[in-house]
Amino acid sequence: MRKIYLKNKSPGIGAIMSGQEPLQTPTPTVNTVKLRIYGGIPPRETKIGKGFSIGEINALGLTVKEARLLGIRVDTRRKTTHEENINLLRAWLAKLKEHLEAGGAPPKPAFALTLQAKPDPGRVFKGKTMSGRKMRGLLAIKYRHTHHRKWKKKQLERIHKRRHEATRHKGGD
Repeated sequence: MRKIYLKNKSPGIGAIMSGQEPLQTPTPTVNTVKLRIYGGIPPRETKIGKGFSIGEINALGLTVKEARLLGIRVDTRRKTTHEENINLLRAWLAKLKEHLEAGGAPPKPAFALTLQAKPDPGRVFKGKTMSGRKMRGLLAIKYRHTHHRKWKKKQLERIHKRRHEATRHKGGD
């Protein structure tokens, strides 16, 4: 599934009228995943994350809803909290307070991630053949191991020399 961020890049009406650009929201830094192809040593220590974790938001005394209304992106799947991100958010909130007191435009809200589901892939219809019915789970359980019973029966006929294979095929006695 693809994740789509709802984000407008155009400034708000208040920003155009006041002549001030809205404050840019901070971007979080997260640790990179140590992949096996890198031999346990990542190519770089940190990278830009999708959003701040809930722990980092709660450290500032905000809820997830309040943070999103302020324009801060929140990644609810991330569990780590980094001091650098908390300090970055504190500094940004102080700048935002000064910006709003000076008559600047408030930041646009950052919405939660919206997931776009892929369409269901088309499959071959396998409903009529025995293997297709077996694949779909339509066969009763008592018929599940009939081939084992047939193999056992044929083996007994071979042991007792009932000549079951000779009479069933061409070229037999």
